[in-house]
Amino acid sequence: MSQSSVSYLWREPEAAKGFETGVSLHSHTNQSKETLDFISEMSKDWSVLQPVMRWAERRCKRRQSIDLNYARGYWTPPLTPSLAFDLERRQIEDKLQMQALVSITDHDDINAPMLLRSVPSSRHIPVSVEWTVPFGDTAFHIGVHNLPSATGAAWMERLAAFTALPVATREPQLLREVLAELDEIPGVLVIFNHPLWDLYRVGKERHDVLVNEFLALYGQYVHALELNGLRDWKENREAATLAGKWNQLVISGGDRHGVEPNANVNLTRAGSFTEFVHEVRRERQSHVLFMPQYAEPWKHRILQSTLDAIRNYPHFPEGSRRWDQRVYHPDANGEMRPVSELWPKGYAPRPIQAVLSMVRLMGAAPLSGGLRMAWNDSVEMQTTLAKLDA
Repeated sequence: MSQSSVSYLWREPEAAKGFETGVSLHSHTNQSKETLDFISEMSKDWSVLQPVMRWAERRCKRRQSIDLNYARGYWTPPLTPSLAFDLERRQIEDKLQMQALVSITDHDDINAPMLLRSVPSSRHIPVSVEWTVPFGDTAFHIGVHNLPSATGAAWMERLAAFTALPVATREPQLLREVLAELDEIPGVLVIFNHPLWDLYRVGKERHDVLVNEFLALYGQYVHALELNGLRDWKENREAATLAGKWNQLVISGGDRHGVEPNANVNLTRAGSFTEFVHEVRRERQSHVLFMPQYAEPWKHRILQSTLDAIRNYPHFPEGSRRWDQRVYHPDANGEMRPVSELWPKGYAPRPIQAVLSMVRLMGAAPLSGGLRMAWNDSVEMQTTLAKLDA
């Protein structure tokens, strides 16, 4: 029988007592390519942005012969692999006073853990990735943790090749074969990340149907369903219900993209990541601990994560200090370049600067405090999260 427990540090200060290690799962570095599709989607929801979007598109076409392509363009989170690793490690060591294990999962890329394994302080980090799995008319994000270091690069090539295949022409058994082979590696942990987030906007009902179809077909190769540190309490409650329906464990996954450390971790008595995988896969045990930042209003946290992405960091390594050095788009020849190199005058046009200034204003006092109070959902959240323990 699968046994999961969920606790909340702000309600249970001694929740970590009796455990030896905290495990940070699912976080991102500047090696992760994050799609810009959300900009076009956001403009549909926020009609005030549409005139700015259309203006920017016309201007790029007229001045630089560039058609704005949100699907090809991408942004990267601000933290380098080393900074991201240290952020996650310090939270566990300093706040929980325990040994830390950190598994970084950039989108379809293992550069961060491979780089970190060359540094003595992080040489034991697992080779992990957040794998994009097209399925039907959507795609799911699967956390694949602790790939064998000797074959990690080969596995990444194989996973990337699968992602690139059109669903319509893909061999029906191919996904089963890949997942089954991953499952055969004892030290590998396969997690269904944020299973109920309709990330590709196919509609909640359709998304839920596809999730259940995926679990019916491949659930035997999935080791746990994620409670996501950046999704709201209602979605995580529903994810826990889904896990119960399929006799799955729930597991933590912070999904950090900014500079706030993961909002949840796993507690374990294991001394290594491989031992932790054994605890989850063979002993079917998972102990999720939500950190105090998860008690903050969800909309306020999303705003802060957005602000992290568009801030400038003068003390960061050259090439990642300004927000427009971390956003990439094809130039007129189709080559990917930082948008900082595409501005005609070397800096963002004024309308874009104005939009960013408005967003940044939302994160400054006293407006930030007012929004935080307006978005306060702590009573409802804590009442609902209590059901995760039931």
